[in-house]
Amino acid sequence: MMQIQWVGLSDRGKVRATNEDSFLGLCFDAREASLLGKLGEASLTERDFLFAVSDGIGGAAAGEFASRISVEKITKLMPKAFHQKASGLEAGAPDVLGELYAQIHRALLFLGGSYEECAGMGTTLSLCWFTPEWMYFAHVGDTRIYYFPANGGFRQLSEDDTYVGWLFRGGKINEREARTHPRRNFLQKALGAGHQFIEPQVGAVGFEPGDAFLICSDGVVDGLYDAQIEEILRKGLMNWGALNPAEELVRCAVDHSGRDNTTAVVIRLC
Repeated sequence: MMQIQWVGLSDRGKVRATNEDSFLGLCFDAREASLLGKLGEASLTERDFLFAVSDGIGGAAAGEFASRISVEKITKLMPKAFHQKASGLEAGAPDVLGELYAQIHRALLFLGGSYEECAGMGTTLSLCWFTPEWMYFAHVGDTRIYYFPANGGFRQLSEDDTYVGWLFRGGKINEREARTHPRRNFLQKALGAGHQFIEPQVGAVGFEPGDAFLICSDGVVDGLYDAQIEEILRKGLMNWGALNPAEELVRCAVDHSGRDNTTAVVIRLC
C-alpha cells in the first residue's frame, strides 16, 4: 500500500512587504475535496492528492486574489475528474488539467478587465496530481517542479516560461548566467496578466517508493543552485520527521537571497 508524505512552507523573504506566493495541498474523491495541512501522511489507495504552488502577479492585493481564485477552481474541478475516472469515463489527465488552467485563465482575465484594482492580475501555477499509478503535472510560469528518483539524481520537469529559461534549455547560457541575467524574471507566459491564449505544459511521471518531488517558487531558485537544492532535499529525505526539507530549503534560500517570496512543497512516496 503506497503512502504519500508531504511538507510545505512559504516565507515572504527579506524585501517584500507581503507574500504573493501560495501553496495548496488537496485530497479528493468523487464526492468532495479536503484541504491538507502544511505536513502530513496518508494512503494513496482511495483518494487522489494534488499539490500546487502559485506566485501572484499584479501587486499585493491582486496577486493574492489571483492565487485564491486558482485554489477555488482546483477544489471544484478535481472531484469531477475523480468521478469520471472512477466511472470509466476519464477524459484523460491532459484534458482535465488543460480545462482547469483554461478556467483559471478566463476568470483572471475577466476580473482584470472588469475592475481597475485587478488590472494586470495574474499568477504562475505549477501542480502535481498523484493517483495510485501516475503523477500528472501541469505548469505555467517560472515556478518549478523537480523529480528526485529514489536511486539518485534529479531532473526539472517544468520548463521556465521565460526568455532566460529558453536560453538555458538551448545551451546558450549556463546556470550561473541564468541566475544573474537581467531578464530572468520577465515572464513570457502566465495565467491572466493580459495574455490572450495559454497552453500549459502537461506531462506524467510513473513513480516508485522512495521517489520525491519538489514544487517551488522562484524565490527558492534565486537563493540556491540546483546542486544545493538536491543536497538539502536528499538530507531531508534521509531524516524525514527530524528534518523538514521544505523548511530547510526555504530557510537556506532566504538566507542566501531573500529578495523574493519563497515557497517549497516536498512530496515523498513510500
